[in-house]
Amino acid sequence: MARMPMMAGNWKMNNTISEAVVLTQEIANQYEKKEWDEAVEIVLCTPFVDLKPAKTVLDFDKVKIEVAAQNVYWEPSGAYTGEISVPMIKEIGCAYSIIGHSERRELFGETDETVNKKVKALVAEDLGAIVCVGESLAVREDGSTIEFVTAQVRAAFAGLDADEVAQCVVAYEPIWAIGTGRTATPEQADEVCAAIRATVAEIADEATAEDMRVLYGGSMNPGNVDALLAMENIDGGLIGGASLKAESFVQLIKACL
Repeated sequence: MARMPMMAGNWKMNNTISEAVVLTQEIANQYEKKEWDEAVEIVLCTPFVDLKPAKTVLDFDKVKIEVAAQNVYWEPSGAYTGEISVPMIKEIGCAYSIIGHSERRELFGETDETVNKKVKALVAEDLGAIVCVGESLAVREDGSTIEFVTAQVRAAFAGLDADEVAQCVVAYEPIWAIGTGRTATPEQADEVCAAIRATVAEIADEATAEDMRVLYGGSMNPGNVDALLAMENIDGGLIGGASLKAESFVQLIKACL
């Protein structure tokens, strides 16, 4: 069976509750049930305060769109002021959480070790992780992209069995292409996504690797989406800026059909 593509909108730190309700409703209003239900998985990765309002809109409109957190802590409860646990996002109705986004790694000290702990916490509660991996411009220019990215993949899934790995999605996000308007060429992106898939085969098995969705997360937009999705190993996108407008996000969803 062919992999179902995924379009995941990462709103980052944007949209108050009222703005989130409006944007979610605009997307839901354009939902085409017959065409979209079995053809593409749609995920809105919102700030924590927007998760429940967005989920309420989606449930009321009975559309098949998931919500996901942008980060989560690995302990289920305790004295961790400011953190959010997996049971908390599960009760809201989240299907996934983004883990290890480059902004979390660079700005907030996320490491391969904490990424692994968070992935384990999610799969233990039967939720999925959208695991972000990707290289800086310096790594790209010194020719060690594949080695660097595949090491991140191995670290993220360390200690997980094949069934647990199968709950996850990997998003390849070249850091030099996030929010810069620069994009890896389709061929560059596919090369790394193929290496990610091969690494999953090594640490899990071939079937898990073949079924896993590998997304591209570096400034995908309506202008480049068709070329990127035409690549064999790219199964959708983790979308930043283009997910903040219903019109552009819906264009990306339709490109998956």
